[in-house]
Amino acid sequence: QVQLVESGGGLVQPGGSMRLSCEASGSVFSFNLMGWFRQAPGKLRELVAFIGRGGSTTYADSVNGRFTISRDGAKNTVYLQMNSLKPEDTAVYYCNLDQSSRYWGRGVQVTVSS
Repeated sequence: QVQLVESGGGLVQPGGSMRLSCEASGSVFSFNLMGWFRQAPGKLRELVAFIGRGGSTTYADSVNGRFTISRDGAKNTVYLQMNSLKPEDTAVYYCNLDQSSRYWGRGVQVTVSS
């Protein structure tokens, strides 16, 4: 059984920064990718960023250059550093493994507003 527990999130002003964390536990040794999706009200869930065990990364065009994903393999934890936040980044952010529909965290709310 796999568990994903996110932390971070909250309210931040436009232009601000925030860091999300997600710790994976359970049978996670076989997974390669860790990362994040997000879902804004009335919109489909979308990929934000992912990182492989070897450190390769993928970013959505909308966050490239502003967000940085990193990973601590020893802690089975993935981080998402979000800078220069915009109101359109407001969403629930979900941790995910291998971009699979089977493995999701509960989600954390990120609200960017003045």
